[in-house]
Amino acid sequence: MTLPQLNIYRHDRGRRALITLAGEIDPATAPQLCAALERCLTDGITTIDVDLTTVDRCDSGGLRVFLDASRHAAETHASLRLHYPSPQTARLLAYMGSDPLLL
Repeated sequence: MTLPQLNIYRHDRGRRALITLAGEIDPATAPQLCAALERCLTDGITTIDVDLTTVDRCDSGGLRVFLDASRHAAETHASLRLHYPSPQTARLLAYMGSDPLLL
C-alpha cells in the first residue's frame, strides 16, 4: 500500500499567492497543507488562491484545513479562495455549507 502524497507548488506575485496542489488531501497530508497555507499568511500574503485541478481526493479533514485557514486569513484581513474543485470536493463543500465561503 502506498502512502497518499500531496505536492504543493507556490507562486507569489506581490502579496498574492497561487497554491497549486496535486495528489490527495487526507489525514496524512493535511498537516503539510496546513503548514503551507499558514506560511503564506506569515509571509504577508493577503490573497491566497488554491488551484485544486489536480487534487484526486479531499476528505473532511482537508476541508477543515481550508476552513481554518480561511478563518485565520479573515482575521488578518486576507482571503483564501478555492478554484476548480473536483465534483466530489465541490459536493463535500456544498454538503458542509462551505461553498460560498471558499469558492
